[in-house]
Amino acid sequence: MTPDRDDPEGAIAAAAKECSNWGRWGADDVLGTLNFLDAAKRREGAALVRRGVSFSLAQSFGMDGPQKGWRRRTNPVHTMLDTGTDAALGTQGFPHGFGGADDVIAMPLQCSTQWDGLGHIFDHGRAWNGRAAERVVTSDGDLVTGVEHMAARVAGRGVLLDVGRVIGGGGELPDGFAITEEHLTATAEAHGVRVGRGDIVTVRTGQLARVRRDGWGDYAGGPAPGLSFTTAGWLHRTEIAAIATDTWGFEVRPNEFAHAFQPLHQVAIPHIGLLIGEMWDLEELAEDCAADGVYDFWLTAAPLPVTGAVGSPVNPVAVK
Repeated sequence: MTPDRDDPEGAIAAAAKECSNWGRWGADDVLGTLNFLDAAKRREGAALVRRGVSFSLAQSFGMDGPQKGWRRRTNPVHTMLDTGTDAALGTQGFPHGFGGADDVIAMPLQCSTQWDGLGHIFDHGRAWNGRAAERVVTSDGDLVTGVEHMAARVAGRGVLLDVGRVIGGGGELPDGFAITEEHLTATAEAHGVRVGRGDIVTVRTGQLARVRRDGWGDYAGGPAPGLSFTTAGWLHRTEIAAIATDTWGFEVRPNEFAHAFQPLHQVAIPHIGLLIGEMWDLEELAEDCAADGVYDFWLTAAPLPVTGAVGSPVNPVAVK
């Protein structure tokens, strides 16, 4: 059933009710769908390492990144504290010729390749598992579901769904293209891969390849291909542990409703408890998968255990 374009409020409420995981793992749960990624699933993922070739799925964390200042999001600012010049000039104060370099980085946690934590999005003042948002995230951070709780959990069977290659002409989907459940299913079938409980799913649209060719433009917040709001049921029913895309916002932009903003986030994070990744670089991995026809792999993508954070930079590594 296609939701009423003019009624985002009603569509969100209906999907939230249908897809809710509130209470599924108890009132005190802080992991959401990562509960599906258990020891057996990690053993399954580890067994997928055949060739030992590895791929970083992270964009560069540099000042030339995609951010344009929306909601005070900036690109990383990297500053040296000690340099080779200091060592050569002998100003560091170390004995017997010892010298070194140190550096510092300042950055929003959601400015490049990252995970959205469970405290990142609310629905009508409710956070994951039905908690009151004001009691979960305060000026002290996420007091309940901070990403530090996930630090040891995000490692298991990864799956690539290269929708850009299977559905899109020339390997890329156009901006504004809404990826439906049918597109996801058709892509999995074309790859000969299954998607199910505990998987970490990556979805390539090809947008990152396009902006690298043409320039960042409005990559950070502008029009983009992405998941349709109608995939909420698929995200819930498949019992995947996490999902990540090569786009800024995971879901299709512009959104499919009039006067709406990221409605799929509003269902997926606070109601499904789903871990969402954005701005992942799937290009090199996708080329390798197309070459050998293998679309599942060992994937580790631990968030930085920043106490109370609602998101985290990540360097995901896929090993085949």
